This record gives sequence, C-alpha cells and structure tokens, in this order.
Amino acid sequence: MKTAILIHGMPSKEEYLDVNTPVASNNQWFPWLQKQLSIIGVAAQTPEMPEPFRPDYEKWKKVFEQFIIDEQTILIGHSCGGGFLVRWLSENNVKVGKVVLVAPWINTEADDTVPGFFDFKVDENLVSKTDELHLFISSDDEQDELDTADMIEKRVHGVRVHRFTNKGHFCIGFNLINEKFPELLEILR
Repeated sequence: MKTAILIHGMPSKEEYLDVNTPVASNNQWFPWLQKQLSIIGVAAQTPEMPEPFRPDYEKWKKVFEQFIIDEQTILIGHSCGGGFLVRWLSENNVKVGKVVLVAPWINTEADDTVPGFFDFKVDENLVSKTDELHLFISSDDEQDELDTADMIEKRVHGVRVHRFTNKGHFCIGFNLINEKFPELLEILR
C-alpha cells in the first residue's frame, strides 16, 4: 500500500503557542491533501514535529523515522520541512517514491535561527533515490526560499521544477485563497 508523509514547516513561536491557530501538521493545505490522498488509496500521515518553532534535526529525524519509509512512500515537505527532507535523503541510502518540496527552505547563513539543522551537503544525486523529485516555488515567495529553490535546481540533477507567480509561500494569507492545493495533488496521482 502506498503511504505518504507530510512534513510541515517552521511556524513562529507566537503562532505555535496561539491557542486559536491549528498545529502546523493540521494547518494550511495539509488536512485537505491528507483527505484527498486517502480517497485515492494513499494512507497519509502528518506528524507534528517537536518544537517546530525551533527545529532540531535529530528530534525531527527521530519522529520521522518512526514511520516505514520505502519505495511505496511519498514524501512531501513544506518550507523547513522540505529542507528537512533534502537533508534526510542526502544522508540516507534509501529509495523512496515521489518526493515533493513545496517552497523548501535551507538556511545557508551562519546564524542561530536553526542551529545545526542545515549542516549537511546536498546530495547531487537525490533524484536517484526517488521515483520523481518535484520542487514547487512561486516567484513572490521570500528571498530565502527563492535562493533555496535556485540552489536545489542547480545542484540536484533531474529535479522537476514547477514555477508559479502568485502562490507566495503556499500558505493561506500568503496568496493562497483557500486550503486546496490541486496542483500538488495532480502530480501525486
């Protein structure tokens, strides 16, 4: 049976602690996509990563690796979650199904925003570890994400890039008008 794991991004601490805001794993287009995947027979999980406002790679990895990850597994990462998947795939010798990076973020600056989270070398042969590797980016996203997408496109041979001009960071409130993401679902069918 095909499975999918959706990895959320990094909310601000204020957003994370706000009782009126859903947790990151149950926010934006994640619930909609999880249901759509279920309808087509893909069991999708959306784990809540520990302290997502200050991600720790080893803690996230521990949660992520509780799932069976194999050639039947679709991996989807948004923002920091996309950066997490790039690192995990770069560091592990495993074959997975489709991988989709949505507005991925890899902090290349030496600062303390996410200490150690992105201390790795991107595997230029990532595509060989996947059935397909897709990258979604919108030209009106933040510069960090645009730089990350550019770096991945240049370093990773064979990545399929899907460009948009009006999706921002692929979040409601950042140019998405609702929680649906049909462009993503289409490539997962």
